[in-house]
Amino acid sequence: MKNILYTAAVSLFITGCNSAPDFDATGIFEATTVTISAETSGKLLSVNINEGDTVMNGANIAVVDTSILVLQQKQLATQRLATESTSPDVAAQAAALRARIANQQRECDRYSRLLADGATTQKIYDDAVSQLTVLKSELTALLSTLGKNRSSISDNAVAIQYQTDQIEDQINKSIINSPLTGTVLEKYAEPGEFATPGRSICKIADLNKIYLRAYFTVGQLANIKLGQKVTVIADFGGDEQFEYPGTITWIAQESEFTPKSIQTRDSRSNLVYATKIAVNNDGRLKLGQYGEVRL
Repeated sequence: MKNILYTAAVSLFITGCNSAPDFDATGIFEATTVTISAETSGKLLSVNINEGDTVMNGANIAVVDTSILVLQQKQLATQRLATESTSPDVAAQAAALRARIANQQRECDRYSRLLADGATTQKIYDDAVSQLTVLKSELTALLSTLGKNRSSISDNAVAIQYQTDQIEDQINKSIINSPLTGTVLEKYAEPGEFATPGRSICKIADLNKIYLRAYFTVGQLANIKLGQKVTVIADFGGDEQFEYPGTITWIAQESEFTPKSIQTRDSRSNLVYATKIAVNNDGRLKLGQYGEVRL
């Protein structure tokens, strides 16, 4: 009887030892996703992607109707031309007054010679000089007024050009291009629908560079660090597993409660620290797939 109890105890002990997990942490494969949104309002003329498509950086994703923007741009161009055409010709408008000043200057010179010869009076000469001074003051005032008018018109033309540039920028943004090379995960819009600034068109992620979000207990923190090389095991169901080299690229600064879907080496641990482990995808790994980490 004692031998039987002893054998049973040893068997339970061996079973308990063998049941220890052969991993240090578990998690879910994720990727950095980018949600691409419209930046202008208008009807979607085309949406050139489908879920699962691979798109290149800069590839056209969708086009928003720009008819109204083009008309606004033409209207602003006409306004600018009309504004610039009202700019005064300073030289032409001041030419007549400059001619009068030149003529009056010659009169003053003539009266100066006559006064020296005693052929005229000082009053006549002074009146001629006074008239010359008045004409010069009128020219100064005219040039000032014309300059201000011209500057104001020029400022208005520049303001219209700024508005034209804004419209041009909106037209350019109506052509929606992919900011990265990746795979279309979700498509949110179809041709014919109305786009507004901020409305999502699709979600894209680079599936070649994904990461495993794994969770480590407090007691394991001393064994992990940024840049550390680890082994990532992807579970494909059953006994089918594949190992990948991984690198720890991020460790959370604060702990959190263990997510229900996550197992830890110490099942009694309530608080864990999230990490990101970068893995190069060979095409087999999928987002949301379960994975394990071995240090």
